[in-house]
Amino acid sequence: MKNTFGQSMSVTLFGESHGAAVGVVIDGIAPGIPVIPEQIERQLQRRRPASSIDTPRREQDPFQILSGVFEGHTTGTPLCISIPNENTRSKDYCYGLARPAHADYTAHCKYHGFEDFRGGGHFSGRITAALSAAGGILIPALRNIGITIGTHILTCGQVKDRAFADAAADIELLQGRSFPVLEEACAETMTQEIQQARMDCDSIGGIIQTAVCGVAPGLGEPWFDSVESQLSHAMFSLGGVKGIEFGMGFDVANHRGSFCNDAMRMQDGRMYTETNHNGGINGGITNGMPIVFQCAVKPTPSIAQTQKTVDFIKNENADINIHGRHDPAILRRICPVADSVTAIVLCDLLAQRYGTDYLAKGREGSCSTV
Repeated sequence: MKNTFGQSMSVTLFGESHGAAVGVVIDGIAPGIPVIPEQIERQLQRRRPASSIDTPRREQDPFQILSGVFEGHTTGTPLCISIPNENTRSKDYCYGLARPAHADYTAHCKYHGFEDFRGGGHFSGRITAALSAAGGILIPALRNIGITIGTHILTCGQVKDRAFADAAADIELLQGRSFPVLEEACAETMTQEIQQARMDCDSIGGIIQTAVCGVAPGLGEPWFDSVESQLSHAMFSLGGVKGIEFGMGFDVANHRGSFCNDAMRMQDGRMYTETNHNGGINGGITNGMPIVFQCAVKPTPSIAQTQKTVDFIKNENADINIHGRHDPAILRRICPVADSVTAIVLCDLLAQRYGTDYLAKGREGSCSTV
């Protein structure tokens, strides 16, 4: 089972939804990076259920750093964070009755019945708590070298937030928002859409948009290790993500090259582009403009309606009424997870290009942009 991402700096996930704990091991991280528990707690809090539009499963996530940190800084050895599972209801889950759009059947095919199926086991969104904890270390480390990350809900049902404009300013704006949108009025209308889906015993999806500012040009590789390839690889590890596009994405098919090309200019000896239709990446390599991409997030598959399914133990058709505690939408809670996953990818790419100590030493000697 492949649970590790990264080459120079890697992240390994462990745990199951109803097991003793979930957690993460960060290996290859530079020594000397400040580790502030409040920053880890903030990332976990952003992901945590908080209102009627979230799952009723509420956990305080009292994380424990088991290794890799001494006197408030990373040691450079494997850093392990464990988060206990404290609010489980395993009786809500019945093995053999596959939940539509979940991994119950595919997990059975892969692990031959030995998998922990409770709450989705290792496939559960609960594991994203561990990713968020990693983000609580890596996002501040990137900020300390001038790289900022932000994600907002671009669309929810028929409601649309504005896209990133001044990406750096918009990322800072999101830091003070409990509901991750750029236009505050969208928070109420999106909440209403989610509440209506819950009342209809259904769920709803949408699109999230992520921006990264401060990445110097020259990061990434052509072909198989392009920045798009690495971000896509990592984002698709999130079970709710079913599509990704960079810059204009699929909309490039509706325009000519004269529109899609980003005009290039110089200012004070530095290159910038007048537009950012390519999302800050050319040839798989960063060009110094903000990295911008969108992810399609599917509706939560657990809904309170009778659905057709199969019993893969009895090998017969069946109906299922899913019990348990589930989100009518995961859009709000997936935004901090997307930030954390983006940070993991960037830290690994930076370590590959500049060395594993780069996060602690800063960007001396690298290219810069406007």
